This record gives sequence, C-alpha cells and structure tokens, in this order.
Amino acid sequence: MANQIIYGKQPVAEAEAGRRQVHRIWRAPETDAFELERLCGSPDHQGVVAEVDSYPYGDARGLLRRDDALLVALDQVQDPRNLGAVCRSAEFAGATGVIVPERRSAAVTAATCKASAGAVEHLEVAHVRNLADWLDEAKAAGFWIWGADAEAKPRAWDVDLAGPTVIVLGGEGKGIRPRVAKACDALVSLPRRGAVGSLNVSAAATALLFEAVRQRERA
Repeated sequence: MANQIIYGKQPVAEAEAGRRQVHRIWRAPETDAFELERLCGSPDHQGVVAEVDSYPYGDARGLLRRDDALLVALDQVQDPRNLGAVCRSAEFAGATGVIVPERRSAAVTAATCKASAGAVEHLEVAHVRNLADWLDEAKAAGFWIWGADAEAKPRAWDVDLAGPTVIVLGGEGKGIRPRVAKACDALVSLPRRGAVGSLNVSAAATALLFEAVRQRERA
C-alpha cells in the first residue's frame, strides 16, 4: 500500500517511536509553511510533516485471544477526528484495541493521527467486515458486550466491565444500529444531569473506558 503523509509535532514524534517506518520528515523553517500545508493538505501541521508507512491495521480475531481484553467497537463513526479522539482515550486507558467496520466508517487518516495525538501509533486498530458478526464471535469467545445508549436504564457502573469486555458506541447522531444493538448483552448509559441530551462519541467512550479501568483496579 502507498505511504501516508501525517502532520503535527506529537503525531510525527509518536510515529518515530511507534511501529511504522518514517521515510522523510519536513520541518519549518527549513521547509516553508505554505509548502508544508501543500504537502499535508492542512494548516494544522505545527511546522512538521512526515511521510510514513501506510497504517498497519490489526487482527480483530487476534484481539479476542488476549486475556481480559478491553476493546472498543465503533459502529459507523465517520468523522476521522472522532475516531482519533476515541483512540487517544483508549490508548491512555490501556485498552487492548479499537474495532471499526471496513465500510461506512472513518479510517486511520492523517486527521485521525492528529486528533489522537499519535496514540494510533501504539494502539491496535482493526477492521472487520461485519461488526454484528464480529460481536457474536466476541461473545462466543467469552466477552461481555455493552452498548452505549443515552436512553438505557442500566448505568455503566451497574454492569461488570472488569472481565473480557467490548464497549460499543454508535455513529454521530445515529447511535448503534439495531442489529448491532441486538448483538450486545445489554445497553448501558451515563447519568445525565444537564440539559444536553447526549455526549460526543469520544466523550462517552472516555467515560466508559475509565469506569472499566476503575472496576479493573478494584478487582
């Protein structure tokens, strides 16, 4: 596959420390700011642009063989910045990996790398052809599947997130699709105390991940 252009100080630094080979780096002031923007297609380059290997997607089935894995599955999250923000929280929380469908979902692009602050270089992000089918495989492998739904009655701390767990979050404005929701063991929510009806997918992912971390530390 073709090499990828990424940009931003932290994403480039993490790529240098991560799994991908870095082929070339352009930095200001040696390279003009306008040329850097032309190279990466964004004014948010912070004076650093790099050419790296294409992103090495992980093995979705292999992730199910990890002991007490904590996984995040995203159902048609289409904004690469949201994917990046989820990956940043997932990596910080020590999650085992993030699962995304191959179609109608954001890929790990330069914008994803930037939004993740380079976290994607250290986190396993895996593609699946059909998310509901993969969730069925996860359940058969001993995982509990919890879907995030703002209207669900059970709260995240009312369920067991300490063992092998998949947290499922839906796409922007649509939530989890019915077939994917049916593949979950249950839907759970976070308590709402304000006027806003729901959280951004990355904010919800962060709250759920750290509830899982809290439970695992207590266990």
